[in-house]
Amino acid sequence: MKHFLRRMERAVAQATSAGLTGLLVTPGPDLTYFTGYRPTAITERITMLVLDADHDPHLILPVLERGDAGGVPLAITDWSDGTDPYAAVARLLDPTGRYAISDSAWAMHLLGLQQALPGSSYTSMTGTLPMLRAVKDTDEVERLAAAGKAADAAYHEILSVRFEGRSERAVGTDLAALLTAHGHSQVDFTVVGSGPNGANPHHEMGERVIRRGDMVVLDFGGLKDGYGSDTTRTVHVGPPTPDEQDVFAVVLRAQQAGFEAVRPGVPCQEIDRAARRVIEQAGYGEYFIHRTGHGIGLTTHEPPYLVEGEQQVLVPGMCFSIEPGIYLPGRFGVRIEDIVTVTETGGRRLNNTSRDLHVVA
Repeated sequence: MKHFLRRMERAVAQATSAGLTGLLVTPGPDLTYFTGYRPTAITERITMLVLDADHDPHLILPVLERGDAGGVPLAITDWSDGTDPYAAVARLLDPTGRYAISDSAWAMHLLGLQQALPGSSYTSMTGTLPMLRAVKDTDEVERLAAAGKAADAAYHEILSVRFEGRSERAVGTDLAALLTAHGHSQVDFTVVGSGPNGANPHHEMGERVIRRGDMVVLDFGGLKDGYGSDTTRTVHVGPPTPDEQDVFAVVLRAQQAGFEAVRPGVPCQEIDRAARRVIEQAGYGEYFIHRTGHGIGLTTHEPPYLVEGEQQVLVPGMCFSIEPGIYLPGRFGVRIEDIVTVTETGGRRLNNTSRDLHVVA
């Protein structure tokens, strides 16, 4: 429980520095991060953790869920059906306070609080405190490394699966099964973009039959022991053409350039610039159509974001993807992605399978 208390103390300090009265944390990754509590169901009944500098942490929840939260050593207030849950929360808040609230909060709950305390105001937790969960402790980094290792094992095995003559969906189903076999409790996505479908970064998988001569983008991930994996490799069915090899080589150099730019104190946008510069200099700038990366932790997409304009500097313990790509409409796409954590001196890859263009059958 001590690490949860440290997280809550750090969050309150960040909120105070940002000029906020406190934080209101609702079910989802934020509540799990601060308490370890995952309600069995997220419903219209309000559950909320109140954090501020003037009071001990306090959890408000429906009385019928109190038994589920029995292991959370915090002050707990429950409320019953037929009573006003917003009044229960309002008694713990400053009537004129300004609070950061979880992005996952239901609109009906936010509106209910505004009606109960018309002098209060609320702001997005990510918008105001984007780095709240961004810096991972040692345990979190190693959980992410374990998730990355499991995804790597799934990739290694999928290389032995036949691609030619099978649908994208069939290969994606195999990939999902391998993630589960290697310890993932949840598979969030399995992109299998073959041939022209690979030029759509979020194609996922469809009924197109994979053919000899196809470039195939494989982007997959999910949750293992509560933390995310996300990796992309691009393979080719049979020998690639010189043009395909050239495009692949550009993306490989861009991904390496992004990784080599990682070190403490560097603004997030510099990682995007380093990768993008390689692709632009090769003449493919207009075909790199997304940011270079996103943070990962309890969810597969969270701050920090490696994108132009993001001035947040890298800090040891931050974990994020580096995933440049080139997408040629009607032809094919190439993307290479690793999860990277910032160390005291640079970066550490949490995905370690070969980044070369692998030929599959």
